[in-house]
Amino acid sequence: MKRLTLATILLALSGATAFAHGPVRQKAELEVTINAPAEKVWAIIKDYGDMSWLPAVKSTSVEGGNKKGAVRVLTLKDGGTITEELKKYDEAKMSYAYKITEMSTAKTITHSGAEEKVPVLPVDNYAASIEVESQGGASLVSWKAAYYRAYMNNNPPEEMNEEAANTAVNAVLKSGLDNLKALAEK
Repeated sequence: MKRLTLATILLALSGATAFAHGPVRQKAELEVTINAPAEKVWAIIKDYGDMSWLPAVKSTSVEGGNKKGAVRVLTLKDGGTITEELKKYDEAKMSYAYKITEMSTAKTITHSGAEEKVPVLPVDNYAASIEVESQGGASLVSWKAAYYRAYMNNNPPEEMNEEAANTAVNAVLKSGLDNLKALAEK
């Protein structure tokens, strides 16, 4: 009887925890075909320290150039900052991967009785890669990102939930790729 009771309790607890879970890893992937040679497109984005092609970025500073471990700080037009580390750089494959290591706070909110800092990009553990692939006389640019919502506990506020994270990340990728296309096709 004791075993059945313990088994019943464990089963009940495992069922209850199935509904109480934290954030789920999100993914965003956008692609754009650009009517320009891959080398021309790559020339615009290959310098890890130059993010002038991304509309939200006012300026960029970098330490380490295009070498793994290089750190860049993006100063956004709204005044926020995002610090990123270069994880992989491949000139031959026209690609690189990076990870956000720090972000400034966009605003502070009160949620469940606590003050919460909302980062300038409402994500956590963000990693991304960008790649240019030759398509004859054109190029295919793929920008992929994986991340969690900014609020890592249960019941996130709307400013830091999955919808906010997905909306923000997709907006950054889309505006960047749209602007890259416009610059490369000039």
